[in-house]
Amino acid sequence: MNKAYRESGYLLIKNFLNESEVLKLHTVVAEFHRLWQKDNATYYAQSAVNSAYLTNREYLNDRQRQVLFDFIGSEKVMSIVNELIPQQPCFLNTQLFFNPMNPKQRNYWHRDPQYHLSIEQQKVALLASDVIHFRLPLLDEPGIELVPGTHKRWDSTEELKVRLEQAGDKNNQPLSQGKIIKLEAGDLLIFSANMIHRGLYGLDRLAFDILFCQPDPSVIQFVSNDSLPTAEALTSLENSDAFDNTIKLYQPD
Repeated sequence: MNKAYRESGYLLIKNFLNESEVLKLHTVVAEFHRLWQKDNATYYAQSAVNSAYLTNREYLNDRQRQVLFDFIGSEKVMSIVNELIPQQPCFLNTQLFFNPMNPKQRNYWHRDPQYHLSIEQQKVALLASDVIHFRLPLLDEPGIELVPGTHKRWDSTEELKVRLEQAGDKNNQPLSQGKIIKLEAGDLLIFSANMIHRGLYGLDRLAFDILFCQPDPSVIQFVSNDSLPTAEALTSLENSDAFDNTIKLYQPD
């Protein structure tokens, strides 16, 4: 598993969750989404395709948050995390991906770090820390399109022009090396945030992402203190290592 991920930058595990596990997560995530949409109606109507910090207290109560913490800290999840990040894996964040309200809104190729790093810093990031998405579609969806191997290499001329919309190209244009990964409810797609990728809109897209990373303080700075479990909440987890490691490194302003 580790070797395959290191080479391609992604792994697909079909039927990772059974129907009851999907339903349990969906119940909590759908409630978060309902309240988030209500609170962010203008942003959602304009362009939003994702939200974040599902484990914060803003929209979910302690019981609902515990459902998410228990899942993230389950042996089922953490056994894979520990294989991919053998030394001090850290919990970073949770995200939710959904369709835009405007059916004509186009998706876009990107690397996650491009939104807070310069071009030169993005190149360096490919050789440094890796943030890993654990994507769990809770409903059947078209999936994601990615360019395998780009978690370890810089963009080709074609990829850079499209991703950064240079020389008249647009970031929704097809890429010659793009690979579509179709997803069904209960699947698990693991992929590097450094990789060139784009979500595919359509169907009833509702994908729950858990982000893990290496113990890098420059990455841990993006953690929200409110998204971390209390000491009491940690006691019920099968494997709290990812949360424990983050809490040790996290230094709020």
